[in-house]
Amino acid sequence: MQSNRLGWILLAPTLLILFAFGVLPFVYVLWVSFHQWNPFAVDPNMVFNGADNFRKLVFDADFLNSLGVTVMFVFFAVTSELIIGYFLAQAFMREFPGKAIFRTIHTLPLIMAPIIVGSVWKLMMTPSIGIIPHYLENWFGLTVNIGTSPMAAFTTIVIMDIWHWTPLVTLTLIAALVSLPADPFEQAQIDGANKRQIFWHITLPMIAPAVVATVFIRLMDALRTVDEVLMLTGGGPGSATRFVGVHIFKEVFPKTNYGYGSAISVIVLYLTIVSCWLLYVTMLAPRNTQKG
Repeated sequence: MQSNRLGWILLAPTLLILFAFGVLPFVYVLWVSFHQWNPFAVDPNMVFNGADNFRKLVFDADFLNSLGVTVMFVFFAVTSELIIGYFLAQAFMREFPGKAIFRTIHTLPLIMAPIIVGSVWKLMMTPSIGIIPHYLENWFGLTVNIGTSPMAAFTTIVIMDIWHWTPLVTLTLIAALVSLPADPFEQAQIDGANKRQIFWHITLPMIAPAVVATVFIRLMDALRTVDEVLMLTGGGPGSATRFVGVHIFKEVFPKTNYGYGSAISVIVLYLTIVSCWLLYVTMLAPRNTQKG
């Protein structure tokens, strides 16, 4: 009994912080989402409008378009980061000249703030001064302008996200690979299993929890991408890179439509939770059932 009481006392500061910065803001946003509210209007009082904000977003073409663009971005970015991160993790498991230097350089993007990443890529992609358009035109004859080409803008943001967050995936998968026992792999090699069979039947099932946790983190981060996009493209050209986070930003700040922006935030949170739950059910739940 004394031990349980001590445990709760030690957990109390963390629980209070989570409640203050997690639960209370969510409850407040949920409350605002059921109101029409412009705090800068002549009459700044909230007006309760029930589920009108949620009904509106179902038929909002801009929101539905931003949701579709976000889903495509999350799919391409997170999938690429997972694949590249795994191969880099396998590479770092081996010794090669310059490994320590390359590993340090590889992790440098993680220490950069998203707004700095967007600024750097903005400079690199500006047609008049950017190094990337310069070499693409001189070496391959390609003219790239993210200000006029929707495909170029979307592709650039995906590549930028891969460059920024692949090191995180690499580090988490290295930790998972290092913790694997050697006996199953040695036994599989004795039995004549090839590399593909070892990966699908031994490596992947054993690192599945780490993979799912990594995808959870990247999925949640990718769904709320705002800073880099605003700095690089501002959500354009047109609506090519108007992700859900950018759409919420433009509804809340330029339009001061706090109630509708809060409703979109609640829906995005719900979709994030459902996506993570489906991923867990698909990859981890069957594995835990077999263990049980």
